[in-house]
Amino acid sequence: MKRIACIGDNCVDFYDETGERYPGGNPVNVSVYFRRLGTPSSYIGAVGNDENGKMIIDSLAGKSVDVSHVKVLEGITAITHVQRISGERVFGDSDPGVSALLELTEEDLDFIGTHDLAVTGLWGYTEPFLPILKKRGIPIAYDASNYPDLPQGKEGIRHADYVFFSDDEADEEQLRQKMRSIAAAGPSVVVAMRGSRGSLALEGERYEASGIVNCEVVDTMGAGDSYIAGFLNAHLDGADLTDCMRKGAENAAITIGYKGAW
Repeated sequence: MKRIACIGDNCVDFYDETGERYPGGNPVNVSVYFRRLGTPSSYIGAVGNDENGKMIIDSLAGKSVDVSHVKVLEGITAITHVQRISGERVFGDSDPGVSALLELTEEDLDFIGTHDLAVTGLWGYTEPFLPILKKRGIPIAYDASNYPDLPQGKEGIRHADYVFFSDDEADEEQLRQKMRSIAAAGPSVVVAMRGSRGSLALEGERYEASGIVNCEVVDTMGAGDSYIAGFLNAHLDGADLTDCMRKGAENAAITIGYKGAW
């Protein structure tokens, strides 16, 4: 059975109006969504020695995510302030805390090497380690968020096999051009996530467009991360590109039906 290593940032999403707090962060969320799909996963990152850090570790362990390589460092766990407006999550101020201090040891790298895929993203502070993982032959999925043109985004893209990014404003032709540019840097699969407008995917010379799965929207937190997990889980199983996109949309529809990422 395949195993997924999710590496990088974590945070506590704090909803200012209600005082609710949920564990989150791109690789944290993806690790949980893989487990929801029945695929073993591990999370590798750094949390603070505070209540929020303990909540993240305990919550992940409660979802059967392997947390054996989570580092507990002196300091605060990352926190992001969030508002929920008509079901849409709107981010406010954030503090990366000790998440920004992540260093991967040889032991960590060897552990990651026992997995079939490494998943990370723009805010994970993992770019210095991606060439090492690439050299060791570990496939890499990279979420460039809304900013694939940032220097660290370009560095991550250069070493990735799969690249995801978010853009719900550009028209389809603009996105196709951007996707071709990203693919030219090295990744074999590029996916643009467009929110309520669905998604576009490029694999080799093949483009595909896919819509959303209609559902009640409670909170869009984690929708993109759910899509990524659903898409990758299907692609690693050899599914056709359109099926991968559909699986991503179906997984996202589950997540936006409740409060918080998970």
